[in-house]
Formats: sequence, C-alpha cells, structure tokens
Amino acid sequence: MQKTKEFEPCKFYHVYTRGNNSETVFVNQESYFYFLQLYRKYVAPFVHTYCYCLLPNHVHFLIQVREAETLFKRSEQNQELIPVRIQRQWGHLLNAFTKAMNARYDRVDSLFQKRFRRKEVTSESYFTSLIFYIHFNPQHHGLIQDFKDWPYSSYHSLLSQKQTNLERDTVLKWFGGKGPLKSFHKANADFRSIIPLIEEDEL
Repeated sequence: MQKTKEFEPCKFYHVYTRGNNSETVFVNQESYFYFLQLYRKYVAPFVHTYCYCLLPNHVHFLIQVREAETLFKRSEQNQELIPVRIQRQWGHLLNAFTKAMNARYDRVDSLFQKRFRRKEVTSESYFTSLIFYIHFNPQHHGLIQDFKDWPYSSYHSLLSQKQTNLERDTVLKWFGGKGPLKSFHKANADFRSIIPLIEEDEL
C-alpha cells in the first residue's frame, strides 16, 4: 500500500472529505457546531485556518501547517512533549465525531470515507480562488440560492468583529479589506482556472 505523504510545516493545503458512500454526516445544527468544536480541539492549534465550509455530506478547509518547532503537544500520560502529525490530528477529529454521532443515533458504521483528501496550494491565484470556491460550495451544489445565506462557512466570520480562530486579518489584508473581499465574492469570481486542481473535490 502506498504511504500517504505527510503534511509539511508551513505549507498550504486544501483539506476535504465526505461521508461514507456520500452519506449525510451533519443531521442538525448541533452536529455542525460539534464538528467545529472538535476541529478547534484537535487541528486548529497546529494550523492556520483561512476558511472552511461544512455541507451536509462533506467539508472543506483551507489551512497552513504551522512552523515545525510548534508541532508538539503534551502527552496525557506524563506531560512530556511529543511531536504532532497533522494527519493523525485529522484522524482524531473524524474518529471523535464519528463515535459521538454513532452513540447519539445508535449507529455502528464508519461515518466518513476511509481517507480524507488534501491538495497542496501552490500559487497565489489558487489560494485566492479557493477561498471563493469553498465559500461558494453550498450554492454550487444547489443547497441554497445564495451562498452568503449558508450558516456553516467562514464567510461571515471573516467579515464580522467577533472573536475567531480564523486568520481573519491575513485574509482581509490579502484581499485589501472587507469591501474588496465582499466584492470579490459578489462578482461571481471565476474559479475555472483551478478546475484541474479541484475537479476531484466534486463531492
């Protein structure tokens, strides 16, 4: 079996996964919020999060792995510092969510596909278009008429004043402020240039 390549420090990634056999994984508002709570516990401390979107049967995140010297956590046994593998942290997140949903709804099967997917973001244009693509996903999949009305994405958090774990300042600076960020989204940004990179994401 081919070994999955590790996440590398300081690199940017589009991370996404879906329900097993395209099964719905978020059944109510509580389940969406619980997934984000687990994300903040298992993944967020070790990455910079630029945007995300949770949909009924799949999720998208745009992240950057933190510097190598910060990728450590304390062992539960003896509080010794141990190295962190980002891939394993994602596994902890998905497993914890699955166990909670199985217990809550009397399930026994796996909830997510066996492996989550990720692609390295290797250009500025890819990064820019991907932010729109991730936020636009609910509308793209016909779940809602206007993606801005979808409550389970980072779009409104990036525009608000409320506390957030997102790299809000970085994203706003990247686009030139809240106005340009909104204008970029409103203009139905063209992500055709990254279709070869996201075509497998059509979940």
